[in-house]
Amino acid sequence: MIDVRLLRTDPDGVRLALARRGQPELLVQLDKAALLDARLRDITAERDEHRRQVNDLSKATGLARKAGDAQAAEAAMATSRQLGESERGLAAESDELSSALHDVLLRITNMPHAAAPDGAGEHDNPVVKGPVNMPASFPEHQRVPHWETATALGILDNERGTKISGAMFTLQRGLGATMARALCQLALDRNSDAFEEIRPPTLVSTATLTATGHLPKFADDAFAIERDGLWAIPTAEVPLTSLYAGEILDETALPARVMAHTSCFRREAGSAGRDTRGMLRTHEFDKVEILAIAHPDQAAAMLDELVARCEGTIAALGLPYRIIEICTGDLGQSHHRSFDIEVYAPGCDRWLEVSSVSWFSDYQARRADIRFRRTGQKGTEIAHTLNGSALAGPRVWAAIIENYRQADGSVIGPEALRPYMRGVTVIPAK
Repeated sequence: MIDVRLLRTDPDGVRLALARRGQPELLVQLDKAALLDARLRDITAERDEHRRQVNDLSKATGLARKAGDAQAAEAAMATSRQLGESERGLAAESDELSSALHDVLLRITNMPHAAAPDGAGEHDNPVVKGPVNMPASFPEHQRVPHWETATALGILDNERGTKISGAMFTLQRGLGATMARALCQLALDRNSDAFEEIRPPTLVSTATLTATGHLPKFADDAFAIERDGLWAIPTAEVPLTSLYAGEILDETALPARVMAHTSCFRREAGSAGRDTRGMLRTHEFDKVEILAIAHPDQAAAMLDELVARCEGTIAALGLPYRIIEICTGDLGQSHHRSFDIEVYAPGCDRWLEVSSVSWFSDYQARRADIRFRRTGQKGTEIAHTLNGSALAGPRVWAAIIENYRQADGSVIGPEALRPYMRGVTVIPAK
């Protein structure tokens, strides 16, 4: 969440920054937060004054009793009881206001980075690199949708996936399953030089999902296990961010780098009827995430590094790709600055987002209470968090099937994947 102190010290700056997102309701929420904060501070000051007076009256009561003045002692006690009752009412109101302010702040988005391009939505996202590896044209045998090719090859069986779990669940088999696993192992190996591998829980608490900004705003898009008060993770970003929740890190430990290969679960609320075939939109998919907890001074360079790492994996697979920067009107709830890597799928004739790399400034870390202490200094500061999809399996899988399809219907495996494919170089046509 944004720092409430900014609402007090630079309300106009916060307002101008959030106005760039083009969501008028945000400014209404901002005004509500400012009013709640002002009232809370007034109540707190009044409560503290009552407490001071109660303490003074307690001393006065003792002195009156010591002096044998029972009437004065009783009067002081009566006034103290009245003030105590009033103080308890103010404390209750303070708790209520604190809760209301916290709830509003949880729903206010992060402020865009000054360099983030202005825009109203996804159509305003500028291409900042590419297209790379894009041929002048594609032969007709590559213009076949991946679901047709993969079904014919016997490596995609969504009919049985639906039978097992319902709509929008996929099932890869044979060399299709092997390739899905190989993609994730490739991404892990390419980042193992600098990132510690973690296998976090797939189910997390409400507090953990709230820390990254997925709650309360995106509750409808998450799978909840209500009986146990747990949520299925939509991305490994969620548990990885909370690895250090509530902790104070030493400055020398930053940046802390971690990565994880997990299943991810999303309801895809609001997407009914879109991309229902193949691997483009599913309720469950595998993804490798890389994440950093950074010193504020390290964050900009870390963003560049994460983009380069995610781009490098896609480039190694030989896929046509481009990089776009996300404009202010398309930024996610927690995002400060973001870049997407997209690959071109000739069978679908569209660009597919396969990686999103984001800098969240101190927004997530404040929610998770992740702090660091500068060497030789007192006090603590909020850290910055960044993450990137080192590889999101389904769409990369789909793009490979379409880009590497041969005229006879077979699919050649990208060279970078071959060490992970048990010696298989071609998925043969049947």
